[in-house]
Amino acid sequence: MSEGKKIIISGACGNLGTKLKDHLELQGDYDFVLFDRDARGNRSTIEADLTRYQNDWAEQFTDADAVVHLAADPNPNTTWASFPLNLDMVLNVFETAVNFGEKRLLFASSNHTMGGYKQEKVNLTPTTTQIPDTAYGVTKLVGERLAKSFADRHGLSVICGRIGWVQRGENNPGDQMGDWGRKMWLSNRDFCQLMEKAILTENVSFAALNAMSDNTDTLWDLNTTRKVIGYIPQYNAYGPEWT
Repeated sequence: MSEGKKIIISGACGNLGTKLKDHLELQGDYDFVLFDRDARGNRSTIEADLTRYQNDWAEQFTDADAVVHLAADPNPNTTWASFPLNLDMVLNVFETAVNFGEKRLLFASSNHTMGGYKQEKVNLTPTTTQIPDTAYGVTKLVGERLAKSFADRHGLSVICGRIGWVQRGENNPGDQMGDWGRKMWLSNRDFCQLMEKAILTENVSFAALNAMSDNTDTLWDLNTTRKVIGYIPQYNAYGPEWT
């Protein structure tokens, strides 16, 4: 078990950030620095615009064990106008992590980096040529490449999770998701397990990993995710239990 690890979470008030923070809080082994553009009345969250580097928020990175970068415009149908917003945040967070000597950075990439395969029957491994389906997917793919560059040039340990479909709230899958959606569904508990293992695993320089539950006949290959971080998905969008 970890002991008092300092974890920074950007986008802490969003869907993924809230679920991860609540999960890690229950473990009792973590201290948090939480960032969001809108704290939504949460006094424990620092309101900060990460698209603009400022010393007051950057200094909060001091002595952190891991940075979890979830902040982004999450709308998959966003226009190119959000391209600078997402990438400016990535660059500022990555550079700050390097400047403060962080041990691990987790970058929330997306299934949309591979969305161009929606009509194909292809085994989607982490090394399959990426074909983004949206401007949002392009920002995530560029973020992955920047992560690889920071790992190679600065020694920053980065794990990028190509996160599947995590709906708000209970996140139960159903016919409304369509077959493609159900095959890339990621349960709340599998998401939290995956992220915590990515925080704790050692000896990873860079990895881009598929992040889905163990869904029947999925095209998303999870073998590398299992091998690199010890991920053991527990749920199946086509199974009897979805929690």
